[in-house]
Amino acid sequence: MSQQVVNISRNNGVFEVELDRPKANAIDLTTSRLMGEAFKEFRDDPEMRVAIIKTAGDRFFCAGWDLKAAANGDEVDGDYGVGGFGGLQELRDLNKPVIAQVSGMACGGGFELALSADLIYCTDTSSFALPEINSGTVADAATVKLPKRIPYHVAMEMLFTGRWIDAAEAKQWGLVNEVLPVDQLAERVQEVARQLASGPPLVFAAIKEIAREAEDMKFQDAMNSITKRQLATVDTLYDSEDNLEGAKAFAEKRDPIWKGR
Repeated sequence: MSQQVVNISRNNGVFEVELDRPKANAIDLTTSRLMGEAFKEFRDDPEMRVAIIKTAGDRFFCAGWDLKAAANGDEVDGDYGVGGFGGLQELRDLNKPVIAQVSGMACGGGFELALSADLIYCTDTSSFALPEINSGTVADAATVKLPKRIPYHVAMEMLFTGRWIDAAEAKQWGLVNEVLPVDQLAERVQEVARQLASGPPLVFAAIKEIAREAEDMKFQDAMNSITKRQLATVDTLYDSEDNLEGAKAFAEKRDPIWKGR
């Protein structure tokens, strides 16, 4: 895999994907496919427990789709690769935590990429927007996700007008978990990643599948699917060594040792 565009590192269960595509970390079809292969590798590697998506530089997290490439005649609608645009937002069965480390502007597809993560940490100089309205297209993934994440009227205003919000407003609406100074962002994300990497992977998998599948279910239907063990990750968890280990560790007043099985 190209180390000039998509860089991967692995450290104690933490899988980092860094997009490095100056000047704005915009994504074209080739880059999207590379990112998809990276996240697929993370999903399928049992040794990797948590992923971080980050980008090079502090000015742009990601400007989304590469409009310059499109203006030059490059294909716009094509094979984005496994996981869809950016490799993350449509990747099936990704039942591990993903953290977005946002530094700088996240707009259009770059904002959608951050929304595809489970946790978002950003700098106090970060900003977010969906300017697709100005280029005559629709922010499809954000139109699905954003009204479910923040108040409907705020989401629709962003989609209808393309206006920018700063980090403080993003925190106000619950779009990000924390806002940090630029020089503290990476350290804080690594701290959270280490905590998650040491946690119970089978429980994380069940949490992600339950949250995903329950989104369009009535509450009782969702509860029935859990108690009847109709979800694969829940069924695996309840028959696992880790499930027993949690109870034993509590009774023995010690930290549990998670094996992921």
